[in-house]
Amino acid sequence: MPTAGELAEWYEPHIKAWSNRATPETTLWFWGTEVGWANVHPILVEYGWDYRCCNIWDKGLGHIAGNSNTRTLRKFPVVTEVCAHYVNSPRFDTGGVPLTMQQWLRSEWRRTGLPLRLANEACGVANAATRKYLTADHHWYYPPVETFVRLVEFANEYGDPAGRPYFSINCRSPVSGDQWARMRAKFSCEIGITNVWREPQVSGSERIQGTRTGMRYKFSSLHGSQKPLRLMELIIKASTERGDTVWEPFGGLCPGAVISYRLGRTYFGAEMNSEFFSAAVERLRSA
Repeated sequence: MPTAGELAEWYEPHIKAWSNRATPETTLWFWGTEVGWANVHPILVEYGWDYRCCNIWDKGLGHIAGNSNTRTLRKFPVVTEVCAHYVNSPRFDTGGVPLTMQQWLRSEWRRTGLPLRLANEACGVANAATRKYLTADHHWYYPPVETFVRLVEFANEYGDPAGRPYFSINCRSPVSGDQWARMRAKFSCEIGITNVWREPQVSGSERIQGTRTGMRYKFSSLHGSQKPLRLMELIIKASTERGDTVWEPFGGLCPGAVISYRLGRTYFGAEMNSEFFSAAVERLRSA
């Protein structure tokens, strides 16, 4: 197994492959230790993944179960893992210069020759267009589909005829409302959910027991880092809808398969360890 310092090099070919297959609707959830994630984060950014949030899985005091000799450890006992949230935001190529969605929207409106204030009229708002949708600062908001369509129609009707079509990615026709809706990753969150997930480590009937051949450390279960089904359900519900695809490249015991089956998602997973794979198959059969 690679050390934390070697993880970036180890993950890079995988991240490259994911990036080649990803669309603007794709969400990536990266599980790991805080130092492992910190080492891999620059590679994710390099391949176009936009960081959204770091979620903390707090396993509680029960996780250390008395194994916390701080005089020896010389640090606070660790009871957490992280699950970092990334999206594959689109980049718009304008003459060889890639622009973010925010930059592209503002650039396209500027091309029309129309003053920025008219964007408010186009969107049917008092000042939200200039204050949110076409702003150059960090207060930028994604324009809802209906608003984007109005902006596009206004720009192409009243903008400089020589520059038409505006808000186009193929130089032939403007982006449609349906296309615009697919240029952002899905996300939904119930009220009361935050980025701190207080959930005990997997135990009881949910914890898959067994021993692994050639294990360096002994655990009382087959896999030493089993993820709670409740947390897998949380992230799959947050970023997908019924019929969407879930890909679990390092499946382990494949908790994503169980939740995908329950929620009506199409699932693909991979696991090299034959003992983990066999247990995952049996787990799914009884899901």
